[in-house]
Amino acid sequence: MPRTRAADVLSRQLLRSATSIGENYREANRGVSRADFANKIGTVQKEAAETQYGVELLIESSIAKPSVVDLHQEASELLAIFTAIGKKLKA
Repeated sequence: MPRTRAADVLSRQLLRSATSIGENYREANRGVSRADFANKIGTVQKEAAETQYGVELLIESSIAKPSVVDLHQEASELLAIFTAIGKKLKA
């Protein structure tokens, strides 16, 4: 990515939300109850959605290279997985 203020801000935020997915999922697996697990999975869903949005911003602004589309696909798949887990927990 180019070294511009916008690229720096977006890439830092994307890094934070993307790493937060793994951190919160790890915490969810260490949950002390089903409700605790469900709550933390909800946080994982939010971070996955934020990551997906961040990648969309990079694509739409043409800041990143076209290979970022693969990251968008992966973020979408992760969001779908965690959404399915969240729905199953509510059922």
